Amino acid sequence: MNSSVDHLSPTTSSARFSLPSKPTPGSKLNIYERNLNKTRLSEVSAASLSFLFSEIVQYTQKRVSGINDLERRLNTLGYRVGTRVLELTAYRAEFSSKAPKREIRLLPALMAIHTQVWRAVYGRPADAIEKSVENVDEYMIIDNDPLIERHISVPRDLSGLSCSSFSAGIVEAVLDGLGFPARVTAHHTPTATHPTRATILIKFEKSVLDREDILK
Repeated sequence: MNSSVDHLSPTTSSARFSLPSKPTPGSKLNIYERNLNKTRLSEVSAASLSFLFSEIVQYTQKRVSGINDLERRLNTLGYRVGTRVLELTAYRAEFSSKAPKREIRLLPALMAIHTQVWRAVYGRPADAIEKSVENVDEYMIIDNDPLIERHISVPRDLSGLSCSSFSAGIVEAVLDGLGFPARVTAHHTPTATHPTRATILIKFEKSVLDREDILK
């Protein structure tokens, strides 16, 4: 009778594990072999992204107890995406620039999110950045036509839901990664011309403002 060690040995087990072979000329690269700096052929269509996100919302909606729980889960999902977006944008910036730099000031960091992060995720910059006139620690990123909400019909009993909580999670993750800890939430702020307009509200921690005062 074979010992348990022999039974589990890779040389005696029927299971075999192998490393992926190198692509042959003319073969299609898998996702792990693509060049991270070439984005032209790696873009996803807006329709595909909208469909995928709507399925995520429907799946999550069946497993929550209310609007707050649903927004929290979308925020958590966005946070996970945001950490990867930050890694990818930082890698591309370092690769394409002879002197890459990390933003240490508040406004340049927000502008990077408004432009670079939004373009990396949604294919275009956000529409505006605004500073709160009431609270010095609050800023807002405005998206007049959120891509992820274009094909989502919110039921009447969930009228207060903002699916842009996903985007808020992305923003919070990027800010945390850059060293600007903040609480980020999404709010549905429709207008006559932009019925799906979303406001990403950013409330920075006191340590961020204290550091900003020192750097002035």
